[in-house]
Amino acid sequence: MSTPASSARGRFPRELSFLLRGLPVGIVAFTVAVTGFVLGVGTLVIVCGVPVLAGTLRAARGMARVERRELEALAGRPLPPHHYRVAGGTGFAGFARMARSLADPQSWRDLAHMVVSFPLRVVSFCLALVWTVGGVGGLLYVAWAWALPRGGDHQGLYELITGNGSFAADVALTTAVGVFLLVTAVPLVRALAALHRSLASALLTNRTAAARAAAAATSGSGSAPRPTAAQPTEPLTAAV
Repeated sequence: MSTPASSARGRFPRELSFLLRGLPVGIVAFTVAVTGFVLGVGTLVIVCGVPVLAGTLRAARGMARVERRELEALAGRPLPPHHYRVAGGTGFAGFARMARSLADPQSWRDLAHMVVSFPLRVVSFCLALVWTVGGVGGLLYVAWAWALPRGGDHQGLYELITGNGSFAADVALTTAVGVFLLVTAVPLVRALAALHRSLASALLTNRTAAARAAAAATSGSGSAPRPTAAQPTEPLTAAV
């Protein structure tokens, strides 16, 4: 039987991987969001902006779908529901349909998430990398400290703090720092992943819109609506 502690340790590699992968994903998402929005708004006057903005919002929906699935798998529970308006028209490439897709509030919230989440992804990547790599490096400092140059401008952590050049004290202090980083890495990574989930809950979900859509579908058809992407029906599985 798994305990809360063992469960936390089991989730740590997945959460750490999510945070480290977040930076390259965030760079791509931020670039697409800002470039697409600026280009689309700038070319609205010549009509070309409509398909550009529609394509940018479509990309935002795809990124949001991936983000929801990853966060749900990490936490082992679903996020609150969301709802996208169905754009009418004939054919996906129809200009009228693309124009109507610009009125979907959730798509714009997805686009906002691509921009707002970028600073959090940068901070999460830096902290997760420092706490894990720095912790391992500090713990094993005694094994590679001999390779560092000594004297002159090359000083260890202990000497920088106290002015004393004791090698044994430097190893002890650096090792203690490494142990501290490793011990606190699990709660830190857990807290950062929780921040990402909170941001996703604020921007990538909308209980009110989903409830209204479900009520409208029920009153219009006289029966319960079919499950949508906002209402997961399959059990979540842990990410591999």
